[in-house]
Amino acid sequence: MEARADVLASIPLFAGLPARQLRRILKSAIEDDYDAGTAIVREGGPGETLFVILEGAARVVRGGRTIARRTEGDFFGEISVIDGRPRTATVIAETRMRCLVLYQRELKGIVMGEPRAAWSMLQSLAARIRDL
Repeated sequence: MEARADVLASIPLFAGLPARQLRRILKSAIEDDYDAGTAIVREGGPGETLFVILEGAARVVRGGRTIARRTEGDFFGEISVIDGRPRTATVIAETRMRCLVLYQRELKGIVMGEPRAAWSMLQSLAARIRDL
């Protein structure tokens, strides 16, 4: 678990969180593997999970067009987790991938109880908006 906590601590979304909060996140997360070519989430589909890429790479597709790529340390699925609306894009594994999967209820509890986590998420979202 310590190695996974180190990985989480290196991700801007979770950087600066105390070790206790990182362990809480890991306790509520599951780890999942995806083969290359797998659509991990689909545009328009339900979105109750946030994915943190531990290994591999993915492309983000909206309206049939690749709009971004995500690699180790990146995350995706945050918009639907926050607003509860359908997914805004499809994410397809370009390589074999290993991800931490965080569920909305647990993530919300962490963000509501840890202002640094909320601020970090806002900073990460603002950076993504700037990059559009």
